[in-house]
Amino acid sequence: MIRILAVLMSVVMLAACNGASDLGKAAVPLGDFSLKHNIAVAPKAQKGPFSRTATPEELTKALTDATDERFSRYTGARTYHFGMSIEGYALAQPGIPLVFAPKSILIVKVTVWDDAKNKKLNEEPYQITVFESFDQGPVVGSGYTKSAEEQLKNLSQNAAKALETYLVKQNRAEGWFKGKPEPVAAAAVAAE
Repeated sequence: MIRILAVLMSVVMLAACNGASDLGKAAVPLGDFSLKHNIAVAPKAQKGPFSRTATPEELTKALTDATDERFSRYTGARTYHFGMSIEGYALAQPGIPLVFAPKSILIVKVTVWDDAKNKKLNEEPYQITVFESFDQGPVVGSGYTKSAEEQLKNLSQNAAKALETYLVKQNRAEGWFKGKPEPVAAAAVAAE
């Protein structure tokens, strides 16, 4: 029983962390990485049930702003690009405390592009699903305490943090951002 309680407390503590809470600290080491293009689209973003409405422009701006905020701290020599597609969202409306306190959610698919190699690093887009930070507590939903813009900013910051975590994992496992760019083939140089 104590183990179950400890696991539940850990999950609650992790969910309570805001995706931007570590931005004042040094960036997590990511190798030779610099973000050049940060593109988000939302042509088919599905609005969840009982959600406030956000326009595709609001969705993409919030996500690109949060991504830029997090990844502009990296100043490596090699450049990379993110292609992000917002698949779905729910921005919580006011609920009924103690009975129904809805939480916000954002679903994003990400492709990472290596500029020097001129190819995708992940053939299949990586899906990120994030919930809002539970800084309001489990009883009162953010629909009572935050505007739709504030909810979207929080979700976008959490998505950018989740993306950073994914990239760190891939860099450790696959060496995505280590080493020097591969030399250009002689035929490509001759063609230029």
